Amino acid sequence: MANPAVEMERIGAASGKGGDAELGDYLQLLKPRVMSLSIFTAFAGMAAAPHPPHPVVAFAALLCVAVGAGASGALNMWWDADIDAHMDRTRRRPIPAGRVQAEEARSLGLVLAVLSVAMLAVFANPLAAGLLAFTIFFYVVIYSMWLKRATPQNIVIGGAAGALPPMVGWAVSTGSVSVESLLMFLLIFLWTPPHFWALALWRRPDYAAAGVPMMPVTAGEPHTRRLIWIYALLLAAASLALAFSEVGGPLSLAAALLLNARFLIDSRRVARRSTADSEADRYAAEKRLFGFSLIYLFAIFALLPIEAALRSVWGWPTIGALI
Repeated sequence: MANPAVEMERIGAASGKGGDAELGDYLQLLKPRVMSLSIFTAFAGMAAAPHPPHPVVAFAALLCVAVGAGASGALNMWWDADIDAHMDRTRRRPIPAGRVQAEEARSLGLVLAVLSVAMLAVFANPLAAGLLAFTIFFYVVIYSMWLKRATPQNIVIGGAAGALPPMVGWAVSTGSVSVESLLMFLLIFLWTPPHFWALALWRRPDYAAAGVPMMPVTAGEPHTRRLIWIYALLLAAASLALAFSEVGGPLSLAAALLLNARFLIDSRRVARRSTADSEADRYAAEKRLFGFSLIYLFAIFALLPIEAALRSVWGWPTIGALI
């Protein structure tokens, strides 16, 4: 496969752009919003484990996760520079805007990737480091270089990369993989398609212009809307399973019931939309679902460390103990 970033390097060189980058541009390469989600879910996995690590180890491990997520973001922006240049949402990113050369982003990403994995192996254990390395590889190679341009299932399969951080955090604490960490993985994996397709529905022209085979572009809006509803149902089941696991509890169960009720209502509204509706009316539901999906994931994972702390201090019960 030819490297699509080559075109952007050629354009940048021809236009005389590049070399005017500021610190903020390099920080933008690291995708700080995606990084913050990785840190947060990794922390939740770490804190929910039966025996959380020493605070110094936990801080160092989270720093490694942050650096690894930043490496993935920089390498993704390097490879996707040609796509980003054609999309209104991304054309002002540092590489397509010409403020950073593609090869700079590639070098930064590779250095950070190696550093994050090596340091996590030192601070934590080989399993956690291996999972972080696999996360970076999956996001950059499997998703960015292959799936994103090849199949409308790109975000479904590629969502595994974003679902791995809580497993990394759990491995930092326990040196193992468990049913609980797999359920955390599954929850994010099933959350990703409805979250991202809600965005893709109202950004469909961008993806079509860039030639990215997102589901709304290749299969159409009605099919994508039905899939959002199906994944919302699967997501509800996964969140309830997590609430009934050893890391869940009464708070997680209550939150799962309330949050999934809202998520299902919003998803159903999206599924029932028609191409006959006005564009403003049609995409209001998608934007509402996209915004709430972020609250949903934050709330579910925020409660896991809280329940773990309550169990540690007051013997807070799991749902299994109550029934």
